[in-house]
Amino acid sequence: MATLMRTLVLATFCLVYGLAHADAGGTWTASFDTQVGNQTYTYTFKVDGATLTGTAKGNLITDSVLSDGKVDGTKITFVEKGNYMGMPLTFNYSGELVGEEIRFKRELMGFPAEEFVAKRSQ
Repeated sequence: MATLMRTLVLATFCLVYGLAHADAGGTWTASFDTQVGNQTYTYTFKVDGATLTGTAKGNLITDSVLSDGKVDGTKITFVEKGNYMGMPLTFNYSGELVGEEIRFKRELMGFPAEEFVAKRSQ
């Protein structure tokens, strides 16, 4: 019983102080409208502690390796550097893991942010 209590106290401490990280690892898919048309994406994330790495594969943007990825509780941030019709683009993502969804906000060079939901692939 004492071990169970210690485990519960530690888990509560981690959640309260942001030490627990979202289970964002795995494959996620999204489809959303943008100024250049509908985009479909597959994101593959790996989480190691507070560090997120991975790739993004889209129908309009070249395959990208993600950088500067961080997980803080349920908050997720990363940078996607891709290419659209020969033009290099840098997207800054922020999101929140809610159940089996990540609610993303994606920003590009001062354009209005795009908001969409990615769903965990089964």
